[in-house]
Amino acid sequence: MDRDRVLTWLRSRVPQSRIAHILGVEQMAIELACHYQVDRQKAAAAGLLHDLAKYFKPQLLLEIARTEGIDIDPVSAATPHLLHADVSAIVARDTFGVNDAEILSAIANHTLGRPGMDKLSCIVFLADTLEPGRGNTPELESLRQVSYQNLAKAVWLTCDYSLKFLLDTHCLIHPRTIATRNCFLQAAKEKQPSTL
Repeated sequence: MDRDRVLTWLRSRVPQSRIAHILGVEQMAIELACHYQVDRQKAAAAGLLHDLAKYFKPQLLLEIARTEGIDIDPVSAATPHLLHADVSAIVARDTFGVNDAEILSAIANHTLGRPGMDKLSCIVFLADTLEPGRGNTPELESLRQVSYQNLAKAVWLTCDYSLKFLLDTHCLIHPRTIATRNCFLQAAKEKQPSTL
């Protein structure tokens, strides 16, 4: 994958503030990958590619999802923006030739998460919410610290953080976010697997 080509493609399709976020996710994903002995190149690629479809229009997101056989549940139908993660994985595959299943999963899972995510998906999921550009609140700083101590606990607590925001702003909540939260809450409490 040609990083410069990806950045050129992104610069013509997303605002500069989003480029800054994407580079923040790429950097934090690399740092977490090094910390947890995960392939740093895969983490960098997934971080760089995670928001390719972020600014696609709702109709285009729905159309691509239908064509690819992605499940469009009632929450996604009402909020097509939630499909941007799955669609970004398709764009990564079709436009940039990415065919590594782990990278594509990490891109597809970065917004809603998924129960049983592997380490790479956990890392990109966390980096998307916790990269430095998201702010310096005590809560975010605490989540960043946990992300370097215990991946499962960090995913669970980051889901809680997102759920609070969604409740406070009266947004629809996707069932997969709740399922992800419950899965990683359980994993953290059971301390299994110990590497997460």
